[in-house]
Amino acid sequence: DVEAILIIESDGADEEAVVREIETVARICRESGAREVSVARDEDERETLWRARRSVSPSLARKAPNKLGEDITVPRSAIPEAIRRVKGISARYGLPIVVFGHAGDGNLHPNILFDQRDPEQWAKIEPIVGEIFSMALELGGTLSGEHGIGTLKRPYLEQALGPVSIDVQQRIKQALDPLNIMNPGKVLPERRM
Repeated sequence: DVEAILIIESDGADEEAVVREIETVARICRESGAREVSVARDEDERETLWRARRSVSPSLARKAPNKLGEDITVPRSAIPEAIRRVKGISARYGLPIVVFGHAGDGNLHPNILFDQRDPEQWAKIEPIVGEIFSMALELGGTLSGEHGIGTLKRPYLEQALGPVSIDVQQRIKQALDPLNIMNPGKVLPERRM
C-alpha cells in the first residue's frame, strides 16, 4: 500500500557528522510527509533496509509471467514528472509498470509487467517503451543510465543524439571497421551514402 520507498545513505570519516546529517535527512523526510522513516543504527539494520530494495526486481516475477526492465535517466528535478507520465502510460495501456531506480542521479528502471502469451499484451510492449523513451528525452534525459543502448533502443538513437552525432559515429565506425564485420547493424543505423 505504498507509492514509493526512498533509501538515503550518508557516509564519511566523521561518524558524529554522519549521524547529524542522517538525522537532518530523517527530519526533512518527516516534515515533507513521509509516512514512515526508518534510520538504520547499525550494519544489520542497514542491510535490512537495502534488502527491500534488492528484492524489488525478483518479486515482480510473482506479479506477472514476464517483465521488461528498462533503463532511462531524467534530471533529478524531473523524476516526479517522469513517474507521473509512466503512471499515465501504464493506465492508458492497461499494463502495470513498476519504477525503481537511483534518485541521486535520475536513473529510473521502469519495469513493464505482462504475459507474452497474450497477443494483445505483447503488442503493447513496443509502443509503451517508445513512449517511455520519448518521455525521458522530452524531459532532458537519456535513453540509458547504466545498461547501454542495445537493439531495443536503436530506433530512438537519432532522436536522442541527433543526425550529426549519428553521422560522426558512423564515420568513426567506418574508419575502424571498413569491412563492417564488427556488430553490423547492431547499434548504429546503417550508414546513409
